[in-house]
Amino acid sequence: MKPLDRNSGSPRRILIVEDHPIFRMGLADLIQQEQDLIVCGAAEDVNSACKAIAQLRPDLVIVDLSLKKSNGFDLLHQVKAIDHKLPVLVLSMHDEKIHAERCLCAGARGYINKKEASESVITAIRHILKGNIFLSETMIAAIFNKFQGKPSDLALAPLDTLTSRELEVFDLIGRGLVSADIARQLNVSIKTIGTHKERIKEKLGVKHSAELARYAVLWVEKEGAK
Repeated sequence: MKPLDRNSGSPRRILIVEDHPIFRMGLADLIQQEQDLIVCGAAEDVNSACKAIAQLRPDLVIVDLSLKKSNGFDLLHQVKAIDHKLPVLVLSMHDEKIHAERCLCAGARGYINKKEASESVITAIRHILKGNIFLSETMIAAIFNKFQGKPSDLALAPLDTLTSRELEVFDLIGRGLVSADIARQLNVSIKTIGTHKERIKEKLGVKHSAELARYAVLWVEKEGAK
């Protein structure tokens, strides 16, 4: 297959991976208004996104972290395996202080909260297509302070100690799913979910499953209120 010339003068091709139709259409309309950008396709989950990347060969992929029966972090890892040069912009309702740096470590080139998408997404796309990283000013300052070694900023919040998979399990617990449902959705065994739960409890200093569930529910409610 002949490689796509990403430096050509034609409109840059954007693939949207988002499982909410209304938000996906609104985002597509916003991008289509730009003469130098075009939406080449859309997908709702990891499998269809990987197929679309192979078939459509976009210049940039916009990914929601919460996808239908799948997870945006899984897609970030798969995109890196398919084409490590393909830039990814993450859009999410989740707290950037917890997720943005994780996404960058997983291969993303930018992170935007969905509530800021209408104001920032075009700027972010162009910024990333130039080879740069795009984050909010608040997140840039937080990362800069972290690497400057300020003690107050180096202290990790408990949720920051969770791996991406553990955080995903924690989120699903907060959404009311039991272990069997979580195992089915993540395509792993119930035993594996049990192991994740024990590690989460240890890291968060929680002793009982009921306490873990209450913690998770409160966190999900807080995330949804943002």
